[in-house]
Amino acid sequence: MLDYEIKNLKRFEKILGMDEAGRGALAGPLVVAGVIFPANYKNDEINDSKKLTSKQRENLFFKIQEDAIAYEIIELSNFEVDELNPKKASIVGMEKIANLLADKYDVVITDFEKLNLQDKKQINLVKGDTISISVAAASILAKHYRDQVMRKLHLKYPMFSWDKNKGYGTKLHLEGLRKNGVSPFHRLSYKPVKQAIMENNAIK
Repeated sequence: MLDYEIKNLKRFEKILGMDEAGRGALAGPLVVAGVIFPANYKNDEINDSKKLTSKQRENLFFKIQEDAIAYEIIELSNFEVDELNPKKASIVGMEKIANLLADKYDVVITDFEKLNLQDKKQINLVKGDTISISVAAASILAKHYRDQVMRKLHLKYPMFSWDKNKGYGTKLHLEGLRKNGVSPFHRLSYKPVKQAIMENNAIK
């Protein structure tokens, strides 16, 4: 049971948990999500998104949205990730969500990212998605949303197997890069993508 809020934050009624998905991927957007649950919310099915199956994440994606007081999901494009770097892009996305929901929460929990927020208490937890239900829920929203984006992109660029690897650097993805060059959705600042650019022309 992810009970950090119940054990440590009883004095706060409105807690915003945030997390991201896709930071290490070679292609596609980085997705950030934020979730605010009712006070003392419990759901034993919610866990770190990486520990759940695709079907479990899909079911919880809709359940979390039903139960949440408020939530937000933001995409940062591969171009923004290249321009900012993955860590800063995550922070920018989280700060956008924190500002969008500013009148709906008292405290922010992040998965270790420190944000530049005015007049809001924040808690930056190491492996927050394994102990905080709010952060874990945000990780599920971000992960499922991003997986759906990558499945749609796969239809246009099947040579990279994004339906299976979701843009991460698997053997099939790297083979696709070597054979076909990069797509408009690859992150050009990432080393395997840079190498593919040197070896091939970009897909038009």
